[in-house]
Amino acid sequence: MTIKRGARSVFHDLGFSFEEAENLRHRSDLMIALSELIKKRRWTQAVAARAIGVSQPRISDLKHGKLGRFSLDMLVQMLCRAGVDVKIVLGRRSSRRPPKRAA
Repeated sequence: MTIKRGARSVFHDLGFSFEEAENLRHRSDLMIALSELIKKRRWTQAVAARAIGVSQPRISDLKHGKLGRFSLDMLVQMLCRAGVDVKIVLGRRSSRRPPKRAA
């Protein structure tokens, strides 16, 4: 068996373009943060849905990690409705450079 060290993002390792892998990584980070907040506050799915202003099935989708059902914008809105101050920090990329594109 050969073991290969992966990239920083499992999504890139799965074959997504650099841009899409970054988008998926950011969305998954926000989904994890929101799920942990719901757990920390001991909210049921119904209580979380009311507090965040979405339906209970949306909370279920969140808890089951259904990335395709959430945009970055929606996740930021949900976190803000839950009382979280969301900040976006921009920085210079170091070793996570996108692959060179063919000409």
